[in-house]
Amino acid sequence: MKSTQGASGWRQSYEKASVSLRSDPGQDPTQFEARIHENEIPAFVEAELERLYGSIYSCLKQFRIYDGVVHGVHTYVARDMHGIQDILLFRVTGGRVKVLNEVIRLDGADVERFAKLVFAHFKEAQLISFKAIQNNIERLPFAHQRHNCLEDIVLALPASAQAYHASLGKNTRRNIKRYGERLRAAFPSFTFDVYEKGEATDADLRAIVGLNHARMEGKNKQSDIDYSEEDRLIALTRQCGLVGVCRIDGKVCAGAMSFRAGDNYFLNVLAHDPAYDEYWLGMLCCYMTICECIARGGREFHFLWGRYDYKFTLLAVARDLERLVIYRSRGKMLSNLDVWLKTAMEDWSRRANQRLHAAKRGNTAGSRFALRVLEAYRSARRIGDVLSTRTSSR
Repeated sequence: MKSTQGASGWRQSYEKASVSLRSDPGQDPTQFEARIHENEIPAFVEAELERLYGSIYSCLKQFRIYDGVVHGVHTYVARDMHGIQDILLFRVTGGRVKVLNEVIRLDGADVERFAKLVFAHFKEAQLISFKAIQNNIERLPFAHQRHNCLEDIVLALPASAQAYHASLGKNTRRNIKRYGERLRAAFPSFTFDVYEKGEATDADLRAIVGLNHARMEGKNKQSDIDYSEEDRLIALTRQCGLVGVCRIDGKVCAGAMSFRAGDNYFLNVLAHDPAYDEYWLGMLCCYMTICECIARGGREFHFLWGRYDYKFTLLAVARDLERLVIYRSRGKMLSNLDVWLKTAMEDWSRRANQRLHAAKRGNTAGSRFALRVLEAYRSARRIGDVLSTRTSSR
């Protein structure tokens, strides 16, 4: 993800006609300029977003499929003497600004410039919300809330698959070799194939999703992938997917669905048939998919959220992602108390989850009690959501 140093010493100068902010050429040698394109996504934006951020969650391909980006989207573009430094897409609805870009890095100076220009241009704007961004904000001249909301588990990819294999722990290397040999000896028909974009068939993709459903059911959980999400995943795969498929006797037994943005890959679905658990099939499928991403010049492999041990075994590290809400003033924060409360509750719930997951490993009476309290809180929230929905539908 892109990281830039903010231009310093710039003078705020808003020009309503051109909808822009410029630095003072006499004070700032970088000739900084920021501009808002109202109700427009300029043609250059698609390629520049991938170059700047390399994030599937800040990519027009994903926005079109998941957000239906067509009308009512504004584009913020920041440039200096070296070229475009930031592009943010956003909507303004009922005085609330929602930034669409996610899983990107923004420096504090970048966020401050964006907020100042948006508040200056859109007089009705009361708050600006960002979801799942990396930032190094130390202070802002606005009332704001920020809290950790997710983690992105990221593996920096080396220059070759051989170098990656050599960097793995001794036990991991041994297990890859041992389980791989056992699998091929037990199932000589085993194959691993990789497909890019439209090469993967709907049947293979739906088979991988089916394996995900089966594993969730085996854990008495419900998969997040419903029929609509399955269709969206297939549509996005057609545009930027890389899919690793394991077969035994011609039948899909494991698969990894990931998406490419810039030089980075984002793993969305990893699933395998539990009948092959003793062969470490899920881990092998993931490892072989990572090696294919390396062969294609990948820079990072994003496992995304969820602190599962296998991700760290494969040498990924966690990056914290934050929710950030910026209010025009303290008065506007009070007039948007529902947003403030929701953000505060999300912060509390996230902190509680993190503490309880850490305590759960200790399996103490205190941690078990705390887990019951959290589950009661979650149940109350679910009941509240249902009642709210029923009330609003009357």
